[in-house]
Amino acid sequence: MSDIITLVSQLSDDQEAAYLGALRKSLPGEVLLPLRETSAQQRAQSSIAIVANPRPADVARLPNLAWVHSLWAGVEQLVAAWPKDGPPIVRLVDPEMSRTMAEAVLAWTYYLQRDMPTYRLQQTDRQWCQRVYRKPSSMEIGIVGLGTLGTCAAERLVRAGFRVNGWSRTAKNVDGVHVYHGDTGLNDMLTTADIVICLMPLTSDTRGLIDGARIAQMKRGAALINFARGPIIVEAELLDALDRGLLSHAVLDVFDIEPLPLQSRLWEHPRVTILPHISAPTDVHTAASVIAANVSEYRKTGKLPASVDLTRGY
Repeated sequence: MSDIITLVSQLSDDQEAAYLGALRKSLPGEVLLPLRETSAQQRAQSSIAIVANPRPADVARLPNLAWVHSLWAGVEQLVAAWPKDGPPIVRLVDPEMSRTMAEAVLAWTYYLQRDMPTYRLQQTDRQWCQRVYRKPSSMEIGIVGLGTLGTCAAERLVRAGFRVNGWSRTAKNVDGVHVYHGDTGLNDMLTTADIVICLMPLTSDTRGLIDGARIAQMKRGAALINFARGPIIVEAELLDALDRGLLSHAVLDVFDIEPLPLQSRLWEHPRVTILPHISAPTDVHTAASVIAANVSEYRKTGKLPASVDLTRGY
């Protein structure tokens, strides 16, 4: 019996069709089927599942999985519902996503550096007032999280002339970046940054990492960008800091609940820019190529790609 790769998702029909087409093109020698089209025998033959926000009960219908490949870089929802004895999870690590995220980080850092939120408010009030220009070299950027995405973003900011600091839980070396680590290091970095950018994965350790106490450590009038996950920042305490003018602005692409509820105060807050989770969308074709390379290597060597540490959550 030939092996089956099963796609398990809650994507829309159009999205699932797009991924199926790209994956089948990248894996021409494989039999790839969506879960709904599989028989009991085919589900028993499936040793690899490719998943996107799957229902745990659907994954459980595949009893002989060797491993699971996520279509997303973030896997916190998958890990939270994963049984302790479940198959290894491989998250998507796509250079195109890193490039796209670095592009977004640079774009919105420029937005804050050039005082665009203030000019937008001035336009509303019909005010003609020129702000003092700040050079990138005069501004310190603090990146919370120096994984694949954070490191790529930091390097892009360095090339643009910003003074870049970064923080990770353990010591790291990134060219051109002053790296802090540990709890004390995070507080030290926050005190000097003009713009703080969150790029951490969401885990039990990072949930609520940026709370009122940490925001109070930040330079008065600093700005905040969150391109990580909503619950990393305590929303009520962020709003309080914005109301009090402790922070000048927040660019938020991720939220505790998505889509952002219509009644949220964030929608109309003058110091908040809201984005609909668009900073680094998954590219269907490059994602398919990355997954295909991992599957092909596994078929050749029997070696699993690097998998998620379920205790850490990434």
